[in-house]
Amino acid sequence: MDWQTVWSNFLHGLAGFFINLVLAALIFFGGWFLARLAAKLTKKAISKGKVDPLVASFIGSLVKALVLVVAAVSAVAQLGINITSLVAALGAAGLTASFALQGSLSNLVSGMQIIFTKPFSMGDYLSIGTYEGTVKRIEILATTLSTFDNKEVIIPNSKITSDVVVNFTSSGTRRLDLSYGVSYQADLVKAKEILKELVDAEPRVLRDPEPLIAVGELKDSSVTVVAKFWCKQEDYWSIYYAMQEGVKAAFDREGISIPYPQLDVHLSQK
Repeated sequence: MDWQTVWSNFLHGLAGFFINLVLAALIFFGGWFLARLAAKLTKKAISKGKVDPLVASFIGSLVKALVLVVAAVSAVAQLGINITSLVAALGAAGLTASFALQGSLSNLVSGMQIIFTKPFSMGDYLSIGTYEGTVKRIEILATTLSTFDNKEVIIPNSKITSDVVVNFTSSGTRRLDLSYGVSYQADLVKAKEILKELVDAEPRVLRDPEPLIAVGELKDSSVTVVAKFWCKQEDYWSIYYAMQEGVKAAFDREGISIPYPQLDVHLSQK
């Protein structure tokens, strides 16, 4: 065999490999597009029935993962790699892979546990560890929360099932606990009347249970006056900010001071 024949065979093989590589890339990226489309259509189809949006989100992400796996296998087959041999090799390395993917498998199982036990629903406001936000979506490996400042917090599903989850919206209402420190010289009766007037004037405050206005604590530099009342979940923060502004303006108008921490030092003369 002369060098010309060797070179010709090399170019022919290289051209064939390049064509297969391009086809494999097209198959994979086509599969990636179809995976996104399939996930979207699946969520839309499931959402038409009486199915929790949380379940629809999880199943949609699962369908996307399955389509991507099929696309990846098809792309590898297009390159001429023996799938049977590849599966056998992966099976031999399964023990090592199981340790490497232990976290992912745990997240997958935890995601299924969340779907079946339903500790929260799409749109609920949660506190998980040090994070708070509204449930935006749940996928096979993680759940995404949306914070008030429009940040996305992605929490592994295994952390959710192993940590304490506080659901603020499961009952539809929340109690707003407000506390204000006034000086020891202030008229406590007047301070309580101001808080009561502000609470009574707020139409979004629920009247049942009855709002509570009371002296909550005697501190080193101030007397704490508290207001505790219930409201709808969606009104929580708007009422909170309105009360803060209203209380400050009313206290200033009525001459009720909000003291700052202070320390009296007495020097003895010898």
